[in-house]
Amino acid sequence: MEKLIKIFNSNKGYAKMQELRRKGVQTRTVAEALSKGVIEKVKPGLYKLIDYPWDEHGSMAAVCNSNMKAVICLTSAAEYYELTTFNPSYVTVAVPHNTPRFDIDYPPIKVYYFADSYYPHGIENLNTKSGTVRIYNKEKTIGDLFRYINKIGEDIAVESLKTYLRNKKERDIPKLLEFSEICGVKKKIEPMIKAILS
Repeated sequence: MEKLIKIFNSNKGYAKMQELRRKGVQTRTVAEALSKGVIEKVKPGLYKLIDYPWDEHGSMAAVCNSNMKAVICLTSAAEYYELTTFNPSYVTVAVPHNTPRFDIDYPPIKVYYFADSYYPHGIENLNTKSGTVRIYNKEKTIGDLFRYINKIGEDIAVESLKTYLRNKKERDIPKLLEFSEICGVKKKIEPMIKAILS
C-alpha cells in the first residue's frame, strides 16, 4: 500500500492502472485501496488519492487529467475568473466536436462539443497544486457565454461582461472584441460594451 501511495503522490494525486501495473502494484492492492477508501475511481483506468492535499482547483484538474483535450469553459471558467456570482454544481468543459463521448465518475461534468472554429482559441494552462488545468482566457469565456446565451442564460453572460469591464486595470477591450468576433457574437457584445461604458 505504501508503494501505491508513493506513486500517487509523485503524480500529483493521480495514477493510471497501466502505470501502477508497470510499477509492480498488484490489481488486488488497487482493489483493496478502493474498498478502504484510500483511492477513488475517476474513470475506468484512472484513480485519485483521497488524502492528497488537493487545492481548490482539484475538480478542474481531475477533468483535465481524465481527457487531454478537455478545456474548462463557460460557467466554470467565469466562476474561476470571478466574473460571475453563479456557482455551478458541475464543471463545464469543452472538447473538440468529434471527440468520443466521455464520462467521469467524479466530479460531475457538463460537456460541450466545440466546432474546430471555436475550440482551439484562447486556451491557457494553469499550473495548480492539483496539476495542469487547461482553461479558456477571460475574453474567450465571455464570447462563449454569449454564444451559448440561450442555454446558459442572459443574466450570467451580462454579469460576466459587466464585471470584466469594471476591472479597468485588467480589461482589454480590443482583445475582448477579437474573441467575440471569433465566437461570432461581436454584433451582440459591441453595443453592450458601449452602453455599459457610457
